[in-house]
Amino acid sequence: MIILVVDDETQIRKLLVTGLSGYGHEVITAATSEQALALVAQRKPDLVVLDINLGQGADGLETCRRLREWSRVPIIMLSVRNDETTKVQALDAGADDYLTKPFGMEELRARIQAVVRRVVVEPGGAAESVIRAGALEIDLVNRRVFVGGEEVHFTRQEYDILRLLATHAGKIMTHQVILRAVWGPEYADMTHYVRIYVNQIRKKLRENPAAGVRYILNEPGIGYRFVDVGTNERRTTNDEPPPTH
Repeated sequence: MIILVVDDETQIRKLLVTGLSGYGHEVITAATSEQALALVAQRKPDLVVLDINLGQGADGLETCRRLREWSRVPIIMLSVRNDETTKVQALDAGADDYLTKPFGMEELRARIQAVVRRVVVEPGGAAESVIRAGALEIDLVNRRVFVGGEEVHFTRQEYDILRLLATHAGKIMTHQVILRAVWGPEYADMTHYVRIYVNQIRKKLRENPAAGVRYILNEPGIGYRFVDVGTNERRTTNDEPPPTH
């Protein structure tokens, strides 16, 4: 099993490499959030051991949130904090377990085994870090979008809606699900927000239904659905008809 250890303290990384390697695992390390995100995308580890406090850039909580945008790799969060609030924050960010420092290697080993047993992941632990559909390419790690090879700028809300739909391709995402995920539960009734933003996203994606170029499909009165890339889907019964040949 490949385990990624993310900790800004060199000594902690060395101790975990020695200990986990002794159990037969291949261990790779990162000292920063950016390094961790890149390694998950490139190496596709089976599990991540992530410290909540990282010296430079994003902390462990933000790193966990960013990973959960595109990866289902199991994550065990480490911290010197033992308060309930911090534990809840870690779990809400997407961590599968939380371990308080200091801890013994046998305890960490047991936690790893328990998490791996109960978490169902795709081979390699991570979903694809780049989504491609026709001329569209979404780089989930770096939050960048390209259409026809040209980068297109998206606001935070626009990108979050597109990412949510694209990472659930073929699945209907209701207005309420989108609103809660992007704006928060207090906006769950503001369905006009979604319509306005989806229209903006479609323009930036250069959708052209007449030419069969459509990425986001309408589900009238319910929400939206990203095309199922695997089936080359481009429409629903409530969208424009496909071009005739």
